[in-house]
Amino acid sequence: MKNTVFTGAATAIVTPMNKKGEIDYEAFKRLIEWQIAEGIDAIVSVGTTGEGSTLSDKEHRDAMKFCVDTVAGRVPVIAGTGSNDIAYAIDLTRFACEIGADAMLLVTPYYNKATQRGLIESFTAIANASTKPCILYNVPSRTGCNLTPASCAELAKHPNIVGVKEASGNVSQIAEIARLCGEDFAIYSGNDDQIIPVLSLGGKGVISVLSNVLPKETSLMCKKYFEGDVKGALAMQLRYLPLINQLFCEVNPIPVKAATAAMGYGENVLRLPLTSMEKANEEKLLALMVEQGIALQ
Repeated sequence: MKNTVFTGAATAIVTPMNKKGEIDYEAFKRLIEWQIAEGIDAIVSVGTTGEGSTLSDKEHRDAMKFCVDTVAGRVPVIAGTGSNDIAYAIDLTRFACEIGADAMLLVTPYYNKATQRGLIESFTAIANASTKPCILYNVPSRTGCNLTPASCAELAKHPNIVGVKEASGNVSQIAEIARLCGEDFAIYSGNDDQIIPVLSLGGKGVISVLSNVLPKETSLMCKKYFEGDVKGALAMQLRYLPLINQLFCEVNPIPVKAATAAMGYGENVLRLPLTSMEKANEEKLLALMVEQGIALQ
């Protein structure tokens, strides 16, 4: 049996920045501490939401290490170490293992548009270099590349590959992954609007953007489902749907960066090519946050 890295909700945490566009480590620490105090089940560092693709190599490594050191073993830290440059992904994965990350999140190579054989060979090469569990990350809307259920089944044979963050939005595909890979392969929703549907297919939880602003509630949604309160979990999913939709009304992490900045965690600053949220969209987002009882500064 493979060890499950976590069950419940993992926050795909933002990387707070100051007005100069530098990483704001003081705000980052406060955000991490608040997430843990609120009962989050795991933290994903420097992934898509953490703007890993526009951080320098040094910033990427420094931010991962800062997260691992700050969390200090209280919850699992999953390091975003995937890349379209597989040699770089291997190097970054080895570094993350050395600094004490609990697992890796490996996105499908973007832009290259690999074949399924290319994906299998690439993920296998990274997993071979890792001393920690690896979670695959399928998000074809961003990468131009879909990891098929058959490829997941092949990769699930690797002892270090323990699951997938599925953000294709295709529930039928997720069902096929569950059928082919079995209970020993963890499936995590990569879409906050599909948490309950994925849990109903045997999913272990969610790697979430929503939990940047509602960590306690996102974790509780999963707990309710696992404890058999399906109706209560579904009610939470539907209650937060307007906020979830607004958090994705512009490309992630544009809205959630505006949200965390409004909560006092860094500035509403992103690295180009991403720009700050359109004013009308931001106003609607902040109004929905207030409606949900989220404290703004």
